[in-house]
Amino acid sequence: MSREALPAPVAPRLRRPTWRDPRFVIGVVLVALAVALGSWVVADADRTVPVYAAAGTLTPGEPVDESRLRAVDVNLGAEADRYLRVDAGPPDGKVALRVVGDGELVAVTALGDATAVDVRSVAVPVGAGLSERIREGAVVDLWFVPATAHGGAEQPEPAPLVADVVVEQVDVSDGGLVLADRGTLHVLVGSEDLAPVLAALGADGHVAVVPVTGA
Repeated sequence: MSREALPAPVAPRLRRPTWRDPRFVIGVVLVALAVALGSWVVADADRTVPVYAAAGTLTPGEPVDESRLRAVDVNLGAEADRYLRVDAGPPDGKVALRVVGDGELVAVTALGDATAVDVRSVAVPVGAGLSERIREGAVVDLWFVPATAHGGAEQPEPAPLVADVVVEQVDVSDGGLVLADRGTLHVLVGSEDLAPVLAALGADGHVAVVPVTGA
């Protein structure tokens, strides 16, 4: 048989896909899903809720109302309910159970009833050389330093009074600085430690305030 008698091959023609073509339908669905997913991700990233943050340092036992809070918009996702939400309204008759720093989001567990906080505010006179780390909300230890014995053979050593108490208030000068020569710290002392602290304040000597490292 001669080669000239064979029919010439015919190139297949590509047909334009129509809406009835399953591949076309699948492609449209995949594009639509990708667009919808992208829109959902962007919308979820921009979804914020207003919650309360502390407008100044909150200390244990301090009454917390709207004046001590400020609203901020944050994106916390599923964690939003762990914090004090603005749409739930300001707290009513609650106090701080722990230190909440200035600007810190207020957790629901950081507030509670006053009966849950068994501390008393005690004024401690301080002199020069007060550490800059001692401010509202700081955690400190209290030590009793006996007065210098005149003519005595041995100098009494300082003794610890109470550990890990919170500074409630620091008296400041008119310029906004801690008083260098004489001032007062108000510290929150537990009821069980109140007697020895008050006794030390009335004894011959002074109470030293020592900031706790890392607190």
